[in-house]
Amino acid sequence: MPIQTVFLDRDGVINVDSPDYIKCRDEFHPIPGSLAAIGRLTRGGLNIIVITNQSVINRGMVPLRELQAIHDKLHRLVAEHGGRITDIFFCPHRPDENCDCRKPKPGLIHSARERYAIDLSRAVMVGDSAKDILAGKGAGCGRTVLVQTGNGPIAMRTLEEAGQRPDHIAADLAAAADWILAHGDA
Repeated sequence: MPIQTVFLDRDGVINVDSPDYIKCRDEFHPIPGSLAAIGRLTRGGLNIIVITNQSVINRGMVPLRELQAIHDKLHRLVAEHGGRITDIFFCPHRPDENCDCRKPKPGLIHSARERYAIDLSRAVMVGDSAKDILAGKGAGCGRTVLVQTGNGPIAMRTLEEAGQRPDHIAADLAAAADWILAHGDA
């Protein structure tokens, strides 16, 4: 059955990640080719949903209005490349808050499934970290793709230690989009 939904992590997949977090829209810099890749996925008929941990909210580093401004910028930039993001689901919690929505837990993906009636067996999770891949697998996504931007190289070691593997490894979101579009009916 064809893929219908692509879940994308944000930092390290769509935009350049930072060890100091992305705290304002001026720090949000797309990875070359990522916006065009979202445009290609959209034109391919796929539903794009961003799934992102944003502990900067509960750490008191970023107010909700600034996170919304960052996401408004993302929506605008994606639209300029012919793409559309259906929704952005974020976890505001710190790791020590032990919530159900912080990746690697699958809560954000389950929330998206409920809101949009998504068949997760026909979904792909694309991320740059082990927690992205584990969240996708834990939620029941049909496929997972690890990109080598961001935390990708470290993630593969972590996944191997956990006995897990992504279904595909891509250099970046542009290469992941090519693979998804080429293998979306398999």
